[in-house]
Amino acid sequence: MQNAQKPYFLLSFLPALAYWYLETYYTLQIALVGGVVLGVLEMLLEKKFSGHVHTLSKLNLALIVVLGGISLIAQEGIFFKLQPTLTGISLASFLVYKKVRNQSLMVEMLNDMKQKPPLPDNVYKIMEWHMCLFLICFAAFMAWVAIYESTSTWLFWKTAGFYVAFGGFMVLEIIYIQWYARRLKR
Repeated sequence: MQNAQKPYFLLSFLPALAYWYLETYYTLQIALVGGVVLGVLEMLLEKKFSGHVHTLSKLNLALIVVLGGISLIAQEGIFFKLQPTLTGISLASFLVYKKVRNQSLMVEMLNDMKQKPPLPDNVYKIMEWHMCLFLICFAAFMAWVAIYESTSTWLFWKTAGFYVAFGGFMVLEIIYIQWYARRLKR
């Protein structure tokens, strides 16, 4: 199996799973240290499997370490659990930055991969705007979950729940893009 095809993305669950397990059976301090240590391990394994570490992984590790430290100082796990919220806000902010500069991240990525974009550039910009709105809404939802729900509920929405929500978003986005494309052909 080539490096690019290895399932290292499953590693992103490690810090959250460790935090949930350790918080359930041990002290908050042990849970936070375990989450941070597995965040570092996740990055090392990503480097081993893929040959490099993605910028998003570096951002997530920085958030895990900083928020884990704040949680240790405050003796409150809520800060650690806000990592998905801050990641979503960061990604949405980057997409807004690209939009303000009249650039498209998706088009840039396709061009970097030496692929011709199959859709017009403006369709990618619309998709990115919708993605930005999705990320902001999901970040707000994750903040609510972190504050008001159990760590088990947070774990679900941070891992599998995100993929379920994103899948639903993508179905709606595909329907919208098809409608938009038909409208342009008129």
